[in-house]
Amino acid sequence: MTNLVIQRAIDLAGSQQKLAELCGVKQPTVWRWLHGGRVDAKNVMSVVRATEGQIQAHELRPDLPDVFPQPETTPIITP
Repeated sequence: MTNLVIQRAIDLAGSQQKLAELCGVKQPTVWRWLHGGRVDAKNVMSVVRATEGQIQAHELRPDLPDVFPQPETTPIITP
């Protein structure tokens, strides 16, 4: 099962190796993330930084909403 969020991060970084370097991990770690392994909570923000915020923390770990909440949306009010 391919993690599409990590695939986007790899695409943004340019390669698994480049994402690994930007995140301070080894390439096999990124491969594991891509193939269904969870991104450790301690690495979530490094992926966010590596992608210049194009990948958000809550996308990487939606199972931790108290730690990485989704951004609040403002309802559109029409007159």
